[in-house]
Amino acid sequence: MEVNPPKQEHLLALKVMRLTKPTLFTNIPVTCEEKDLPGELFNQLMRDDPSTVNGAEILMLGEMLTLPQNFGNIFLGETFSSYISVHNDSNQVVKDILVKADLQTSSQRLNLSASNAAVAELKPDCCIDDVIHHEVKEIGTHILVCAVSYTTQGGEKMYFRKFFKFQVLKPLDVKTKFYNAESDLSSVTDEVFLEAQIQNITTSPMFMEKVSLEPSIMYNVAELNSVSQAGECVTTFGSRAYLQPMDTRQYLYCLKPKKEFAEKAGIIKGVTVIGKLDIVWKTNLGERGRLQTSQLQRMAPGYGDVRLSLEAIPDTVNLEEPFHITCKITNCSSERTMDLVLEMCNTNSLHWCGISGRQLGKLHPSSSLCLALTLLSSVQGLQSVSGLRLTDTFLKRTYEYDDIAQVCVVSSAIKVES
Repeated sequence: MEVNPPKQEHLLALKVMRLTKPTLFTNIPVTCEEKDLPGELFNQLMRDDPSTVNGAEILMLGEMLTLPQNFGNIFLGETFSSYISVHNDSNQVVKDILVKADLQTSSQRLNLSASNAAVAELKPDCCIDDVIHHEVKEIGTHILVCAVSYTTQGGEKMYFRKFFKFQVLKPLDVKTKFYNAESDLSSVTDEVFLEAQIQNITTSPMFMEKVSLEPSIMYNVAELNSVSQAGECVTTFGSRAYLQPMDTRQYLYCLKPKKEFAEKAGIIKGVTVIGKLDIVWKTNLGERGRLQTSQLQRMAPGYGDVRLSLEAIPDTVNLEEPFHITCKITNCSSERTMDLVLEMCNTNSLHWCGISGRQLGKLHPSSSLCLALTLLSSVQGLQSVSGLRLTDTFLKRTYEYDDIAQVCVVSSAIKVES
């Protein structure tokens, strides 16, 4: 009868411990009214307790630090640190020890070992220590695989490994909204406003160290999350930028095309990639986390092949007195020359002064021309400038422009400030 030899025990012991910051000790206060039987006994015991805060004994948060008792939560963007120790529990010298630490995710396997070289020998009661660090960049299940191989004094090669499984959670919920703004009176291109809503979905407060927008190559960005007070720039969120659990904070940014791209309306019209958000925060006792979103995209403004924008218009005009506006017409096509005809249609309140149906001539791709037009209002109040029509004689296509801008019409008896 064949008998299997007993399984040989390993000479080395592997210990793995996650390295995290300590936490503040929490105690449960026990109090009672002075007229109750214990009297001042409970209050005196809390005052004598070294773990409580002097003068705030009834608060659950103490002033002592405690070491972590479990693995704890790991959030995306934080740094996972672990201490790995291999100890020689035997009474013999072990040779050619190789310790390897890999992190297995749903998409890849990463080698976290500081060195892949083998240790020549390990004497009894001696150990090999290593500390590994990894910035977590994936959500979901992670498995830390620690493998140890060595050679005994008898020349036998031994190998064993251990698995440590943990979950990586999502710390923030980020939502974005885009607003395509028409050009103002000093700009020939559209501005884009980005609203970013950031919610803390962890169970502890966060200190928001930085929330910035890294724009794409075509844009410059201006942060609109601060105000000027007494010559100093003060954040709109107050001096303490803490984000409590489940709280949401809104950040606003304004993007403007760079000058070299602003003059090419056809290029800007098709740009959808805006940039990406860079978020840095701290938790507990200064543990740092960082997230960077993927490239944010918006819907490109759809103003067609021909774009009409206002360069100048008065805010207030007199009733039944002519006033002037300046329009800019841009050929947004990158390869087609247009032959345009301008028509002006009167509305119930505003009347165009000039010749309708006049030829504007040929407009080459990505080029512009400015027009000075005159109007007259017969009705008081806030009136909308409408009724411009541009016809491309090559394609027999007409572009209609209504509600271009608004102007306030007042009685001629009221002096209009220039």
